[in-house]
Amino acid sequence: MERILLVEDNRSLAKLLAKKITSTLPFEVDVAHDLKEVRLFMRQYSYFMTLLEIRLPDAPNGEVVDIVLEQHLPIIVLSGNTDKAFRKSMLEKDIIDYVGKIGIEDIEFILTTIDRLSKNRGHKVLIVDDSMTFRNQLQRMVKKLFFQVYAVAHGEEALKMLEEHPDIQIVLTDYAMPVMDGLELTKAIRKEFPKKQLSILAISSSKDDETSAKFLKNGATDFIKKPFSKEEFSCRLNNAIEALENINALTDHADRDYLTGLYNRSHFFKSMPHYVTRATEEGEPFAIAMIDIDDFQSIHDTYGHHIADQLVVYLSELLRSNTKEGDMVAHFDGEEFCLLLKACPPQRATEVLERLRSIAKRSLLRVDSGEELSFTISIGAVLEHQDSFEESIHQADMRLYAAKNSGRDHVVSA
Repeated sequence: MERILLVEDNRSLAKLLAKKITSTLPFEVDVAHDLKEVRLFMRQYSYFMTLLEIRLPDAPNGEVVDIVLEQHLPIIVLSGNTDKAFRKSMLEKDIIDYVGKIGIEDIEFILTTIDRLSKNRGHKVLIVDDSMTFRNQLQRMVKKLFFQVYAVAHGEEALKMLEEHPDIQIVLTDYAMPVMDGLELTKAIRKEFPKKQLSILAISSSKDDETSAKFLKNGATDFIKKPFSKEEFSCRLNNAIEALENINALTDHADRDYLTGLYNRSHFFKSMPHYVTRATEEGEPFAIAMIDIDDFQSIHDTYGHHIADQLVVYLSELLRSNTKEGDMVAHFDGEEFCLLLKACPPQRATEVLERLRSIAKRSLLRVDSGEELSFTISIGAVLEHQDSFEESIHQADMRLYAAKNSGRDHVVSA
């Protein structure tokens, strides 16, 4: 587990904050009460970040900040000092943020900030600016927020970078650039990436009030006017990624089956035709299989709805863990699943499906009473390209029916 170094001479507050962090977030917390202990901890452990009270018994003038910065550790300063000049002097240092520690709302903000920074590590940001100086400055600021960062000098390079890394989620673009300016870039990006997939934050020193409106009307998510403060920049960037996360969570909820967590029938029929069309055009082999739990109604009648659901979940895990990453496993309804094996020749597909059937037959589900429940599955598969995606599904369904009629616990692929 990763660690956080909390530096606080108020022992009661330190205990409270450490307890809040460890009970809410997946971090261990080491607490130092003075500079001497800070040095000892830094020699012994590596830290995700540090939370620093800057007035310590043996370092009353904020010396701890510079000492921790020398170790290249991320810092959030904790201080009850509300003097604006002092606060500004702290923010001019290479720290993440300056936070008061007066009330419970400040503690909640600290927890939220730590959680946000931890999540940011899984997100990518692309910086587009022709000024190397400003581009490097933005890179430092974005990296300080724990994002993965890419940087290019103009719009055409940005489009190439997005082609190579389509999982980039935020683009920070300057307005005035050679080759392709920020507004042209915004328009080009929006042709390929909708707002629910990628946020665009435009940056400009233009004094024309219409500039921000132009960007927003053409697909920008937000507009930042130069000069801006470190705090404003951080808030806007974090707000942008949180908005995308919320959209993705809602989309994922709509596309997932509530019982198994697999993709549902609706998502399968929405997303897979695109793959099938491309694979057919490029000659990439694939297989589609319909899978059904044998005698499921009898199991339901004997053991009840709860155990029947457990069996569906159990099989979903077997299918997910015994297919390769990239394959699509979907729960259609009740005891019925659909599987699409990507880049899989017919002979290999037959082997995979027979292995799944065999694994299911050997598996035992332990129910609440301690009894071990055995079960089998039937599989109908299409191993060659059909005239259409819908026809492939229909043929797989017909072969599943044939597998059931041939005595169950069979794979029928022709």
